[in-house]
Amino acid sequence: MLATERQPDSAETALKRVPLHDLHVARGGKIVPFAGYEMPVQYTAGVLKEHLHTRASAGLFDVSHMGQITLTAKSGKVEDAARALETLVPQDILAVPHGRQRYAQFTSDAGGILDDLMVANFGDHLVLVVNAACKTADEAHLRRHLSGTCIIEPLPDRALIALQGPKAVEVLSKHAPTIAAMKFMDAGPHKVLGIDCFVSRSGYTGEDGFEISVPAKDAERLAAALLADPAVLPIGLGARDSLRLEAGLCLYGHDIDTATTPVEGALEWSVQKSRRTGGARAGGFPGADIILKQFETGAPRRRVGLRAEGRAPVREGAALYASETSPEKIGAVTSGGFGPTLNAPVAMGYLPTSLSTEGTAVFADVRGQRLPLRVSAMPFVPNGYKR
Repeated sequence: MLATERQPDSAETALKRVPLHDLHVARGGKIVPFAGYEMPVQYTAGVLKEHLHTRASAGLFDVSHMGQITLTAKSGKVEDAARALETLVPQDILAVPHGRQRYAQFTSDAGGILDDLMVANFGDHLVLVVNAACKTADEAHLRRHLSGTCIIEPLPDRALIALQGPKAVEVLSKHAPTIAAMKFMDAGPHKVLGIDCFVSRSGYTGEDGFEISVPAKDAERLAAALLADPAVLPIGLGARDSLRLEAGLCLYGHDIDTATTPVEGALEWSVQKSRRTGGARAGGFPGADIILKQFETGAPRRRVGLRAEGRAPVREGAALYASETSPEKIGAVTSGGFGPTLNAPVAMGYLPTSLSTEGTAVFADVRGQRLPLRVSAMPFVPNGYKR
């Protein structure tokens, strides 16, 4: 079953359409509701072939439902925008150089994650990419806290396309020669097919690839040109989910949420030393006392990878137990399914930190049966990022 972003309480009931909707239908996309939008879950090739094709060649994903927001300091200095944003996230944004981007989280006063996002430095302003189901709340959050010092501008007239896989650079460089020199997490303006785009070398599959922000009016022309390459197939939400699961990447609203701290979510790597206790700009973000204490003393639970010892997939929501007979639930699966690259089931979930060591045996309740699992290192499939 496809994991979907959970809807916020204020979600509109009428589904919206992305700029590439007609292209999806023409290509045989099966349209489903997702985060308030009509989105393709798969095409005629099917989820399995789409997944494997992306790992071997290049897949084109429409992620235009995501939110794109610019953050510009009223002073005109990008450093001031970075400092302002640091009051809402635990990451070092000031250290992100021009032409680079960084993964971050909006945190709450309780230490939970309101959303996760990407932040890019475009020289005189920051560009944020946030999750679709949270983008309205995220914009309101930014306005509530930063409107005194920053201009917050959503970009609803831009589409977002991801080209992912080992052949992505070969395909895209035919239309944008300047992207070949980019490294993982580089981001900035590039011309693609002569169109002024924002391009980052990043994605959500664990593979090398690019995310391309393009004016909505030009999105279909760009997508059609990329799909004309025999190396490229259109890829739906189903394979996007199985690819990110194999890559050990979190889906907001499932693997991380308002009840999860970055430490519990095994996202310590994303919080730089400068924002931790003893750092140059330690704390100063919502929930800092709770989060920084967990850095020092540990969190009570932790997100872990899980590999099944059998062939049956273990799905989201499955309860986890320490033994075949133990009556006490110790955790739960937050994402799970079949990993086509591995030809085996994979899952993520939360366990007490004391049971989070790689190799630890636990059991999942699947339709009344206790199935054995072992805590596994992530990513499940080695990533192919261009360092």
